Amino acid sequence: MTDSTPDPRHAHHDDEFPAQAQSQPGHTERMRPEPDHGETSYVGHGRLDGRRALITGGDSGIGRAVSIAFAREGADVAIAHMVEEQQDADATLALVRDAGRAGLSLAGDLRNEDFASEAVHKTREGLGGLDILVLNAGYQHDIDGFENLRTDEMQRVFQTNLEGLLFSARAAFPSLDAGASIIVTASIQSFNPSPGLIDYAMTKAAQVAFVKALAEEAGPRGIRVNAVAPGPIWTPLIPGTGWDDEKVRSFGADTPLGRAGQPAELAGAYVYLASAESSYTSGAVLAVTGGKAL
Repeated sequence: MTDSTPDPRHAHHDDEFPAQAQSQPGHTERMRPEPDHGETSYVGHGRLDGRRALITGGDSGIGRAVSIAFAREGADVAIAHMVEEQQDADATLALVRDAGRAGLSLAGDLRNEDFASEAVHKTREGLGGLDILVLNAGYQHDIDGFENLRTDEMQRVFQTNLEGLLFSARAAFPSLDAGASIIVTASIQSFNPSPGLIDYAMTKAAQVAFVKALAEEAGPRGIRVNAVAPGPIWTPLIPGTGWDDEKVRSFGADTPLGRAGQPAELAGAYVYLASAESSYTSGAVLAVTGGKAL
């Protein structure tokens, strides 16, 4: 092993997390430790020069890491985010612009069909087109026993993770050109569901079905559709899930690598799926799970 190949068990935060909780949507600056999105580490190589991307949930967590990576690879970036997340969105777009790329903030709720369609329209208008659609916005909550599943929380999960995704993809799909890429943030929960996240896991399994079905339809047009399936990743979603202190403290410790992942460790997967390097990859689910099997 050399200095340029760190031990993956210790490449990022590898200790317990302090007890913490937030309401949804969570905020980056309140997390301890703050997640690593690649702010100081990601180095671009021009793999997305001239491309235009829309990233839903792009203000924080995985979305911020992907925004940074895409911009440093040469893409202009629009991010859709909740109004309450404007502070995180501004911080993300500052990093996009620091990379010399255009950045566009689109504040609203993707559960609203009109806003989801408008976000696509404003991206095309503001960036001059759309080549990459990253469907990343998501919501989850802890369920203390199936009998305690609340209808309003279940509906929020379904509407955010499925309806918002479908509204955005449907608005973008007809006008995408050959070479375009759609990337969905699925989850290890798609394949290994946890009882306490049963409604979330259901939506993530449905997202995999969406990817496989749309890849078949999109392929003859030269459009690729893929998913990334993260394992336990340290993002604002985690302290906002409603888990007890012990579950937060040990988050990610059950992976073969023994720790939670950081958003920065996912960015390369999205760059690969958005770039010409993956020109023969469609309908795939790329696992980034710390060694957990799908």
